[in-house]
Amino acid sequence: MACTTILVGKRATNDGSTMIARNDDGGLTTKKIIVVEPKNQPKKYKSVIGKLEIELPDNPLRYTAIPNVKLDKGIWAAAGINSANVGMTATETITSNPRVMGADPYVKYVKAKNKNEKDIPGGIGEEDLVTIVLPYIHTAKEGVIRLGSLLEKYGTYESNGIAFNDENEIWWLESIGGHHWIARRVMDDEYVIMPNQFGLDRFDFNDAYGKQEYNMCSKDLKEFMEKNHLDLNVDGNFNPRLAFGSRTDSDHVYNTPRAWFMGRYFNPTTYKWDGDNADFNPESDNIPWAMKPEAKITIEDVKYILSSYYQGTPYNPYTKADNPLKGIYRPIGISRTDDMAICQIRNNVCDEIKGIEWICFASNAFNTVLPIYTNVSKLPNYLSKVGEKPSTDNLHWSSRIIGALADSHYGESIMHIERYQNKVMNDGRNIINEYDEKFTKNKDLKLLEEANIKLSNMLEEATIDTLDKVLLEALKKMKNAYSRSDN
Repeated sequence: MACTTILVGKRATNDGSTMIARNDDGGLTTKKIIVVEPKNQPKKYKSVIGKLEIELPDNPLRYTAIPNVKLDKGIWAAAGINSANVGMTATETITSNPRVMGADPYVKYVKAKNKNEKDIPGGIGEEDLVTIVLPYIHTAKEGVIRLGSLLEKYGTYESNGIAFNDENEIWWLESIGGHHWIARRVMDDEYVIMPNQFGLDRFDFNDAYGKQEYNMCSKDLKEFMEKNHLDLNVDGNFNPRLAFGSRTDSDHVYNTPRAWFMGRYFNPTTYKWDGDNADFNPESDNIPWAMKPEAKITIEDVKYILSSYYQGTPYNPYTKADNPLKGIYRPIGISRTDDMAICQIRNNVCDEIKGIEWICFASNAFNTVLPIYTNVSKLPNYLSKVGEKPSTDNLHWSSRIIGALADSHYGESIMHIERYQNKVMNDGRNIINEYDEKFTKNKDLKLLEEANIKLSNMLEEATIDTLDKVLLEALKKMKNAYSRSDN
């Protein structure tokens, strides 16, 4: 699916935590967030799209997941944190090129043409990855190792980028063709921006085939690259993006503008982003994959950038100015976002409360984000009990309705949205601080479920209040309004 990802190393964040976050832009799919207990994890997994059966290990961990409500196309668990305090987000759909795909085609499901033939299963894909990887890993690096082995064994039918984090490390893996992959550890003092393109722009094969401190890849990647003449570099420094990625006209309206806006936000003076002599413009192919930010990055920064739509630029689709540039680039905070999760693993607290998942649903431009403790056996109904039909008794559908109303009446509604976002984030942080202190004094895991209920109740009250306000603004602007004094 078309998504946007940001990764932030522990020395680049304000509190020393690691953060991995992604907009899941699935296309108006109904989602919920749940806890999957080990007893409910399947022993044999069968994918819906690939029709592939996989035997799973016998020792799964508990984990959170953000699955589709309707499972006709698979689980699509999106993101989560397991009980070992390892986070995962999957996946960022990325790009490739014909040289790669001709050399290592996707592994697609092939239905038998007659009774004498058998169906040929496809590989693994986004619908599967969180479910078959996250419950079985105890570090971020283990996530790369397990997923890499599954890609080599079963292959994939699509190009994807996947992130893992624990309290110390963040690893980013990108698939290459049907069976190959490459991965890098994010430097502790850097952040990474990923807008639906193949991202890695540096790699050390010596480390990947040696100590694997910061680089890993499929066993034969170097040979595969040399055999198929994939290295396009002329200076002796290997750039994976040139070898395995794309540089197309569609990238310049769909992908690179997002990288430009994110870099412009976190490094406003490091480079020149605007004007005729800019170092990078919205259509630059060489915007760095990772940079050191000019200021420490916060949860609020991550939420803002993943909600953004080119504010302060001529490309803002909501500007009132008669500008031919507005709306020409694909925004980060897009209408079809299904959910966004920030998997935060903290370093300054005890193990039981290190994992915090910040969650929201629907278009990020008009929603707010809620922190929840992940070391729990269940989540509040307002987050986890979601049906296929619109309703105001859960966060997913309430967020959808607020977004649709606020988008159509932006000028009148944006004030209510900003107040809603600030209130929930302010109160959410206050409750987390309160229960961090309570748990440190009395290590009772029931406190974490109590905290999540308090957080959910606060959010529900604020959401209903905001829905009431934006609905009233919409009612005032109905086209069939009329009074005799109008005549």
